Amino acid sequence: MPGRLPPLPHLHGGNFLADGGLETTLVFLEGIDLPSFAAFPLVLTEAGRETLARYFTPYLAEARNRSIGFVLDTPTWRANPDWAEKLGFSLDDVLEANRRAVSFAARLRDEVGDPSIPIVLNGVVGPRGDGYVVGSAMTAEEAARYHRPQIEALWDGGADMVSAVTMTYVEEAVGIARAASALGVPVALSFTVETDGRLPSGQGLKAAIEEADAATGKTPTYYMINCAHPDHFRDAIASGEPWLDRILGIRANASRKSHAELDASTELDIGDPAELGRQYRDLRSQLPKLRVFGGCCGTDHRHIMAICEACL
Repeated sequence: MPGRLPPLPHLHGGNFLADGGLETTLVFLEGIDLPSFAAFPLVLTEAGRETLARYFTPYLAEARNRSIGFVLDTPTWRANPDWAEKLGFSLDDVLEANRRAVSFAARLRDEVGDPSIPIVLNGVVGPRGDGYVVGSAMTAEEAARYHRPQIEALWDGGADMVSAVTMTYVEEAVGIARAASALGVPVALSFTVETDGRLPSGQGLKAAIEEADAATGKTPTYYMINCAHPDHFRDAIASGEPWLDRILGIRANASRKSHAELDASTELDIGDPAELGRQYRDLRSQLPKLRVFGGCCGTDHRHIMAICEACL
């Protein structure tokens, strides 16, 4: 079985795809109940693993057909202690679920992927809180202690790297980066923004990235933006300044709705896939190092295909 991929191939050029909105696809398009929007319990049953394989296979096929690398996420955005407790999982149980999620991704890579294209096993670490609002904020030190067990479980399970996804404030992202660095784990940090291009904490995207880099000695391998429509952050990345070189990935929402509107939605807003593809093409001109292309809430295989057609 192939092992880890040091150095990470997507740090050295080339285009890489990622999947779309896993949870929104399963809930709204597949009709699958995901309490607390948590997909990690699916890795624990055969039926759940089949559901996940069915979801990821078209994305991997797209990458194979286009000879493009792929960043394969684990379904562990909610697989941390607080969310696990709400779902009735003990700490030991949820850490085992993280390890099994990486094993699932590795099997999917080997069975569905193509040896000729690089597939990065990416262990996903989500926020301790909601993901749309800051809520009860931690210090960076508290965040490092809180998230370290999940990072360690993902790394021990065989992940090539971890990504902190949908970060709403910089201290939590810094804590995750410090915990990963202490374990020798490559880490990417992905911030989400509101419709004004600012983090839910109110901090600007530039300030958040520069603060995170300063607080960690630039240990994050790169940054991403996720769970926001391109219209929400286009102006925030229009400066052409050097900090934009740190952003290597975008996983945008299909919808222009705010986080509050999305949270209250009972129907899925898939937006316009072709328009989203064109917007990604425009983002390439603003972000010189952009090379990871995926989606977030409301996106599915149609959106990733449109992104490929427009700019890859």
